[in-house]
Amino acid sequence: MQAQNPVTNPPHTAPAFERLPSVKARTGLSRSEIYRRVSEGTFPRHVKLGEHTSGWVRSEIDAWIAGRIALRDGGAR
Repeated sequence: MQAQNPVTNPPHTAPAFERLPSVKARTGLSRSEIYRRVSEGTFPRHVKLGEHTSGWVRSEIDAWIAGRIALRDGGAR
């Protein structure tokens, strides 16, 4: 049995990062709106990935989207 290499075969539970263009596309929010909401504490904070690179944890963006849907569905009752 061959051991998994964590670099080439990360476990499914490993966090995945999304860059700003992907976050904008998935949420429909502009760059300035994303950063405004981050500063308000109503949107997930980004993670520094390098000196000039940041990303958002995909599962946190998924949860934010699910929360918006739940808010909509809860408000429709």
